[in-house]
Amino acid sequence: MGQLANKGREYQPKGRPERVDVHDFPDPEVGKAIPFGVYDLAANEGFVVVGDDHDTAAFAVATIGRWWDMVGQHAYPDAQRLLITADAGGSNGHRVRLWKVELGRLAARSGLEITVCHFPPGTSKWNRT
Repeated sequence: MGQLANKGREYQPKGRPERVDVHDFPDPEVGKAIPFGVYDLAANEGFVVVGDDHDTAAFAVATIGRWWDMVGQHAYPDAQRLLITADAGGSNGHRVRLWKVELGRLAARSGLEITVCHFPPGTSKWNRT
């Protein structure tokens, strides 16, 4: 996100190229954006929260909780269980204790039985073609 060079094409008036940064080094004037999202397979919809501090387990579960409060409980009013598929690393990794603690708190607050299935490491890098 932002004014960074990419391999796509965007046409500009001749002789007036758009200035962009060629590297994505941290810029203290701009800050950083940390997205975490929920993809609802049944509805084919995404829900993204963008933070500005750190990608933590608490932030990840807070995003899931916000999705549940704003979208999930209205879309699925009779739901008693929530299945989460997650990659195996980062803030929602299978070894992250805080992830499990925060999910437990979300389960207690929402009344949902929460199950998490972690994909094997590297799965997000697989190319289906």
